[in-house]
Amino acid sequence: MQLVVARIGRAHGIKGEVTVEVRTDEPELRLGPGAVLATEPASTGPLTIETGRVHSGRLLLRFEGVRDRTAAEALRNTLLIAEVDPAELPEDPEEFYDHQLMDLDVVLADGTEIGRITEITHLPSQDLFIVERPDGTEVMIPFVEEIVTEIDLEEQRAVITPPPGLIDESQAIVVSTRDEEADSAEDGSSRAGSGDAGKDA
Repeated sequence: MQLVVARIGRAHGIKGEVTVEVRTDEPELRLGPGAVLATEPASTGPLTIETGRVHSGRLLLRFEGVRDRTAAEALRNTLLIAEVDPAELPEDPEEFYDHQLMDLDVVLADGTEIGRITEITHLPSQDLFIVERPDGTEVMIPFVEEIVTEIDLEEQRAVITPPPGLIDESQAIVVSTRDEEADSAEDGSSRAGSGDAGKDA
């Protein structure tokens, strides 16, 4: 099975290095020196990784045969694809590959059907499930422990406990800015999200 593990970004420097947008939780396994990756478009590959390093929080790769900035820039937006055994599982039992999560039924704890996962979007802070509802509309579900409470691969379902307004906008709790400022003044704190990172696939 082929899985997208990264997307090539812009060239870095003049010696053929490129930045990459990592799309795997196992970059040391999928994007290590010597790895041979298929590409999309296929005409730019396959590519063999020669070196890799982290610079300012971003992974930089150099590929065999890519020696200058012009050649590196020509690879921009290319998807890097690894061949993965469909039976292979991530080392962390709390992590999943995208192909394991696609098409899972999304239900509430009481069994109420919400829809089916049709896409997984990887953001810097968390992952999002794009869920198609029975009526054809879509809803985005953050893949964080507070909301996605269970992934049952045997039953092919994801159990969620959504906050008010996530699924049904009519249930959203509206808090005015004035109320938030008053609350912050009372307890001396500022409001922020949980900051929990999602489980990458």
